[in-house]
Amino acid sequence: MSQSVRLGPVEGEIDAGPAVSSDDDGLPTPLIEVAGVLAKIEWVHKTGSIKDRLARYLLEVSIRSGVLRPGMRIVEASSGNTGISLAYYGRKMGFPVTIVMPEHMSCERIELLRALGADLILCSKEGSFAEAAQIRDAMEAADPNVFNPNQFSNPLNVECHQLTTAQELIAQAGVKIDAFVAGVGTGGTLIGVGRALRQLWPDTVIVAVEPLEAAVMSQGQIGPHSIFGIGDGFIPDIASNGSGGLNEIIDEVVTVSSEEALDAAKWLHETHHLGAGTSSGANFLAAKKIQDRYPVVATVFADGAFKYRSCGLRVCVAGECRFPESCAKSILPLLCGEVAGAVGLG
Repeated sequence: MSQSVRLGPVEGEIDAGPAVSSDDDGLPTPLIEVAGVLAKIEWVHKTGSIKDRLARYLLEVSIRSGVLRPGMRIVEASSGNTGISLAYYGRKMGFPVTIVMPEHMSCERIELLRALGADLILCSKEGSFAEAAQIRDAMEAADPNVFNPNQFSNPLNVECHQLTTAQELIAQAGVKIDAFVAGVGTGGTLIGVGRALRQLWPDTVIVAVEPLEAAVMSQGQIGPHSIFGIGDGFIPDIASNGSGGLNEIIDEVVTVSSEEALDAAKWLHETHHLGAGTSSGANFLAAKKIQDRYPVVATVFADGAFKYRSCGLRVCVAGECRFPESCAKSILPLLCGEVAGAVGLG
């Protein structure tokens, strides 16, 4: 951990407040306080990440509007989490799913996609997301029965978090949130939550997080990193101003190295029995870096350690998990041939 960052004890869990959904899909997700930072625990969703919100919302709205119709195939470019969520909800709703993903994503993500029945196309590490998106777009152009969720540009991504994640956070916190911090993959969480907070508190500061090794928003170097789910080497449309710059709602950008993010995730597990993934570690550390300037800082722990065990992260064992009822709803252990309940996701 960075020597300049103050870490402290867990202060406790905050009352969940009114539920936004009652469909047994883990909503509202818990809000806890860790070392003075408010964090929503998003790994308690069915497939273990915040992307379940997006997949379910986007598909349901697209079906109602007639954009997604019976007989169509869902095809998306994903680093893993959106693909896993789309595979689960897409197949549940009766659609075949194809995911295009860079080959260097964690082996757990690849295994989960295959276990969920998705067709998987791996593109090169060098081509990364640009290549994955090109393959997806070519498939869409060649087949009118391909539905492209287009997560990096789809306004439903922002709308989803503005109407769900943000509303839960506001209700659960019960106080003004002075700064909101989130890593940018698609930018949907940051911009969606940010818009809702700004409507309520116009001076709330919105802080983007990106890998130090791929600091495109900070105009730094662009290279490989291991904070999966953020820092794809370009500014997504949702987080852009349309002219090469950042969305006007973004006030600051904080960089976190892959090593720092991994160390932070390990610290959260070892100190507080929180099975956080690498992007969750990055969000937490970024929040700590700005905490001395803002009384109340909030973030999301976007996914857990389950998909990153090959990277050295550990999940909580039975009896150690802080959210046993929520984590028991996850499909991840069963997909991996493990005994549900023997593995706590958080």
